[in-house]
Amino acid sequence: MNTRDRGNLNLSLLAMLCALLMLLPLVTTFDDFLTTWALQLGANNPLQAIVPVEARMVAGLLGLVGIHAAASGSHLVVWDGAGAMHTLFISWNCIGWQSLVLLGVSLLSGLRGRHPIEARIQVIVIGVAGTMLLNLLRVAVVAGIAATVGVTPAVLFHDYGGTILVVAFLFGFWIFVQRWILGAEPSGGGEEAIA
Repeated sequence: MNTRDRGNLNLSLLAMLCALLMLLPLVTTFDDFLTTWALQLGANNPLQAIVPVEARMVAGLLGLVGIHAAASGSHLVVWDGAGAMHTLFISWNCIGWQSLVLLGVSLLSGLRGRHPIEARIQVIVIGVAGTMLLNLLRVAVVAGIAATVGVTPAVLFHDYGGTILVVAFLFGFWIFVQRWILGAEPSGGGEEAIA
């Protein structure tokens, strides 16, 4: 990847971050409206089928760090230090489809140019796998905050911290990819003679 393409990618990521931060309250409110509307129409069913699996994975992650948690369908139950139970509902809108869309936009910008197909596939696989892991960790952090600090801070992190976390991941992802996978593009101009 040449310097100009790296600059364009970094500018694209920075522009997405600025737009997200400026529109964060509007985006959060609009997401809530869309979630309610989709739930009423039943449009959430295909993605909602993924939620029970994700809830069980999150409960397992929380157990690894010593937070007592259990999953039942789309509900995740966490217990705080005093033994009080907090039930969290995970909707299809919470599983991170927005971060996959942002990854897709960054891939369109970041994979321009002449890169081998193997490198492109590696970047896509690492990006999708990393984004899915990030979404699991994000939901686990929300549940962990609900269990240790309280439900209100968990909701605030869910609504605002998650978006910032995704953008930070994208910056780190592209720094890694540019350095270790894509590297420097070969310069055009043919083969050099060896004397």
